[in-house]
Amino acid sequence: MSDRLPAGDRGSASVIGCAVMAALIAVTATLLHVGSVVVARHRAQGAADLAAVAVASALDRGVVAACEAAEPIALRMHVRVRRCDIENWYALLEVTAPVSSLFGGDEARAVARAGPAAVTGTE
Repeated sequence: MSDRLPAGDRGSASVIGCAVMAALIAVTATLLHVGSVVVARHRAQGAADLAAVAVASALDRGVVAACEAAEPIALRMHVRVRRCDIENWYALLEVTAPVSSLFGGDEARAVARAGPAAVTGTE
């Protein structure tokens, strides 16, 4: 018996190897994209939570000053404040964070709400 391949089958392993490498590269790129979206979403949510607490803490200075308290936090966390609403001493904040990805940029959105703590009773 001969271990030689017929002339028509020579190089077929190279084609299969290239296809496997292309599939691995595609899977890796997809995982990098998903990871970058998840990181941006978590960063946006953390920034929204922190900024909403800052806005709620500054409500005693007025609505405009309270919403301005979110800007330095948003700047430091590389997000943009899209909306700042105050309703019955509760701050509702919406922020967006850029998503850096191989497939093009987009934005991750997060919303947070903060307000006074409920008083359950006094001792």
